[in-house]
Amino acid sequence: MQKVSIDKLMKEFKLQNYTPELNLKKKMLSKVEVNIPSLELTGFFELFDSDRIQLIGRSETIYLNKLSEEKRKKALEKLFSFSFPCVIFTHDSEPIKEVLTLALEKEIPVLKASESTTNFMGELIRWLRLELAPIMTLHAELVDVYGEGVLIMGESSVGKSETALELVKRNHRLVADDVVEIKRAFAGILIGTCPEVIRHFIELRGVGIVNVKELFGIQSVLEKHTVDLVIKLEPQDNEKSYDRLGLYEEHVEILGVKVPTICIPVSSGRNLAVIIETAALNHRQKKIGYNAAEVLTERVIKKLED
Repeated sequence: MQKVSIDKLMKEFKLQNYTPELNLKKKMLSKVEVNIPSLELTGFFELFDSDRIQLIGRSETIYLNKLSEEKRKKALEKLFSFSFPCVIFTHDSEPIKEVLTLALEKEIPVLKASESTTNFMGELIRWLRLELAPIMTLHAELVDVYGEGVLIMGESSVGKSETALELVKRNHRLVADDVVEIKRAFAGILIGTCPEVIRHFIELRGVGIVNVKELFGIQSVLEKHTVDLVIKLEPQDNEKSYDRLGLYEEHVEILGVKVPTICIPVSSGRNLAVIIETAALNHRQKKIGYNAAEVLTERVIKKLED
């Protein structure tokens, strides 16, 4: 199960921290869903999920302030009897004094966001969905080629890093070399990135380690990108039959998502960077409804019929 710290959440959304005494780096989140405890403040806890972030907006704040001191204390004590990850006041609402007291007693962080509850909740769920998404690591390269995230795979020494570097020289952007971390976001979208410790570096046999960002500039790298197409590089096998038309699309499954895949044989004299550029552009054409192989097949069939 993926987890993310409340400290990272606070920094991402630039939230104000009202409980600096607590170590937010050790407080972890594991649920994408959030909760607005409107019913809970009235005493209804039948379906309460204590693993969720609790958002208290302007309506809840006004409601609490209108309660008598005794009723407000009772409502909040019942709420804080559950050990939820944190409470966030939205709409720039100031945390209530009783909330701060109970939060410190229970060691529950209290934060504040300036955005409205609806806007903040939407952005928060989107961020949590990506941070807590299923993740896997692949030995590959990820390059942005004409806006398509191309995952280059293959056995060691087949030329993946050299091909990625050639693509960078041709004004495409490197996301990751050697190790690609892939997360499954919402709607079956795969997001690839590079571990921070090796980000922007490429290993070239015979040369060593080079920093792509320092050599080619900030425009040559990206921190993350979708995975749209998989290119498998393999040494050419003269006994093997390779697809020459592209009528039938092959797929590889990554985190339950099927990604179009092309197998490219590697041999002396082949310009892999140009081939991958062409594959990326052809993939874009297919996505908008144009398939060159199908068009050619239809022309041939029509010619034969005539």
